[in-house]
Amino acid sequence: MEKLRSCLKLIRIPQWTKNLFIFLPAFFDLKLGELSVAYNLGLTFLGFSFLASAVYVFNDMLDIESDKIHLTKRNRPLASGKVTKKEGVFLIILLLILATIVFVLLQNTVAMIIAGVYLVQNILYTIKLKHISLLDIMLIATGFVLRIMIGGEASDTHLSHWIIVMTLVLALFLALAKRRDDVANYVETGQKARKNIQGYNLEFLNVAITMMATAVVVCYVMYCTSPEIVATFGDHTYLTSFFVILGVLRYLQLTFVWRISGSPTTVLLENRFLQIILVGWIVSFFLIIYLKV
Repeated sequence: MEKLRSCLKLIRIPQWTKNLFIFLPAFFDLKLGELSVAYNLGLTFLGFSFLASAVYVFNDMLDIESDKIHLTKRNRPLASGKVTKKEGVFLIILLLILATIVFVLLQNTVAMIIAGVYLVQNILYTIKLKHISLLDIMLIATGFVLRIMIGGEASDTHLSHWIIVMTLVLALFLALAKRRDDVANYVETGQKARKNIQGYNLEFLNVAITMMATAVVVCYVMYCTSPEIVATFGDHTYLTSFFVILGVLRYLQLTFVWRISGSPTTVLLENRFLQIILVGWIVSFFLIIYLKV
């Protein structure tokens, strides 16, 4: 049982929440209520999650030695020895097989290609590219764009330029906040969380985070007030921007005041105020575009 718990911890199931981005294109296109679309998106979510977990295990295998000397990462299953390297390799193979089976069941060639691009990108990122400052956060953001793209393909939804741009700037905002946490810890302890840490400093990250936060809000407001959205959803979509602005401000508060932006997934799963904001946005958008309130 202990081994199973360690393996489940290794594949980072809580990180699967990132893959909920896959459902966004269908949500915005009023398709979530269609049974065939929901089925395809469910398969895509599951296959993509298996794929992402394989990457997480691969990353931890390469980082075993550095994780062993890290204050918190040394408790990871591979670094602590709770899971062996052979078991890690077996998990990677198993997860890749499961992902392949799911995508074969999906019967969507383009979705399989997008999944393959995500896998190759993350292998390169894990081996080398994550050590190059700026390129590392751009590749993280690209991963979220790929999630949107595969969700659009699986649900046969046309992706507007707005959803792609908003996803990119939001992901960059979160990635920069995470890097700021790394740099702040490095300044205080002298311990490098990653090799590219010297390519960043607090001054640069403060400016970059502020710039991306502004871009998120501006892009969302422009999306809500664009002629195509007004024609599709009506005049009241802009009201949902209240939750977006409040959500961005809350995350800025968590980043600059409370300094707990090290893991966006953990922040979302543990911060009740942020969860309420997210639920408020979903409900308000649902009322406006689905029920035509």
